[in-house]
Amino acid sequence: MPSSSTVIELSNVWKIFGNNPQAALKAVQERELPKADVLEEFNAVVGVADVSLTINRGEIFCIMGLSGSGKSTLVRHFNRLLEPTAGKILIEGTDVMALGTRALQKFRNEKIGMVFQNFALLPHRSVLDNVAMPLEIRQVSKNERMRQAAAILEIVELSAWGSKFAHELSGGMQQRVGLARALAANPDVLLMDEPFSALDPLIRRQLQDEFLRLSNILKKTTVFITHDLDEAVRIGHRIAIMRDGRVVQIGTAEDIVMHPADDYVAEFVAGISRLKVVHAHAVMQNVDDYVATHPALPSHAPEVPGNETLSKIIDVAIGTDAPIKVVDDGKTVGVITREALLKTVVEGTEMS
Repeated sequence: MPSSSTVIELSNVWKIFGNNPQAALKAVQERELPKADVLEEFNAVVGVADVSLTINRGEIFCIMGLSGSGKSTLVRHFNRLLEPTAGKILIEGTDVMALGTRALQKFRNEKIGMVFQNFALLPHRSVLDNVAMPLEIRQVSKNERMRQAAAILEIVELSAWGSKFAHELSGGMQQRVGLARALAANPDVLLMDEPFSALDPLIRRQLQDEFLRLSNILKKTTVFITHDLDEAVRIGHRIAIMRDGRVVQIGTAEDIVMHPADDYVAEFVAGISRLKVVHAHAVMQNVDDYVATHPALPSHAPEVPGNETLSKIIDVAIGTDAPIKVVDDGKTVGVITREALLKTVVEGTEMS
């Protein structure tokens, strides 16, 4: 699990595209002008609207939403590929907005790695040279940068392909090279903008597995942009859902599935299977509340840990008529009844 220390902090970030963004921003803030009226009155587009969030060390933080929701626009503010109209961005305590041109270039090269949907590999360079490029920009000696690039290629299991060129690699392999290049400079933060969305489903899932494996090894703080909720649920520690430039909910996959913030989020997550997202703690009734209204728990009642998934709990429930005890650190903390289990599976709501 990620550390609780904050690596990235965004405070009230706005991005308005147009010739007079400050006037448009003032109208939005003072008159609560909706996006359509901003476009009509100022010929301006609200790309990001008052976003505040924090991301912890080692966390995979997924930002997702439909096309046009503002997710890719938002991530380009982390390293100032886009300049915000208003707001504050802190990364590792550095005020990104206060950096001058040279300091910003150094910050991007040393602190942040970025992987795009487009692999953007240089066709005239070998795989090894592509991976070593960030270190070359940093003016690391050739022998050292080649050594470090070769080490990263080994981690992504492409060491045998270092002398090849991009056109000799499959799409999935090219994206792994792009990921290796971003990692070569050993950045504190990794920004990934829909990196796997152009790939076939099977290759995409394999790269998700590869990314999770690398994350467990390297523990990079990662901001991962996706429009695919299944992908966000699979890889993210937490998920932010965006709509019309705003973040409408932030939470774990379980939080969002069990407690959608509004009808939009509820509809957004309606198709997600709860079997591997929801855990015992979300389904159980507090043990004291259960005992107050039910007979004593039978001695043969099976046990599951509090972090057990719904799919495993169902497997346990199939083999017993008894309620299921939820146990943490050797202590029974809750009880899952068949009614609560069925209700969660069918409706996605928890027993109170």
